[in-house]
Amino acid sequence: MKKLDNVKKIQKMIDEAKNIVVLTGAGVSTASGIKDFRGVYGLSKESDIPMEVLLSHDYFYNDTDDFYKFYRKNFSIKNVKPNYVHMFLKKLEDIGKLKAIVTQNIDGLHSLAGSKNVYELHGTTYKNHCVDCLKEYDYKYVF
Repeated sequence: MKKLDNVKKIQKMIDEAKNIVVLTGAGVSTASGIKDFRGVYGLSKESDIPMEVLLSHDYFYNDTDDFYKFYRKNFSIKNVKPNYVHMFLKKLEDIGKLKAIVTQNIDGLHSLAGSKNVYELHGTTYKNHCVDCLKEYDYKYVF
């Protein structure tokens, strides 16, 4: 009964809201099969090197091959689809309630779901830039 009360409270908040902005992180995409960073089965279990090091600017420049091995193995979005959360947020946007999504995720699933006002704080695997020529490459080139 308590969970139903929480759902009703959330629904009431949505119904009464005029402008909703949502901040999302890894938990939103785990239902799509994407690993989070520090969860029980998270990416931090994939390497003895801390995530902060593996995904750092210095590691990218000093160990470029290893960086890309990890990136390609763990950040491929070839067969990943938006889940019910992404679709729900798209629906809220469609009815004019949701004004923006601010996400830490790099998987691009909010945009794949059709959301328009998505701010990707860490970029997206769909857009990769050459650090020498600044040319943009899509995920198919990298993965």
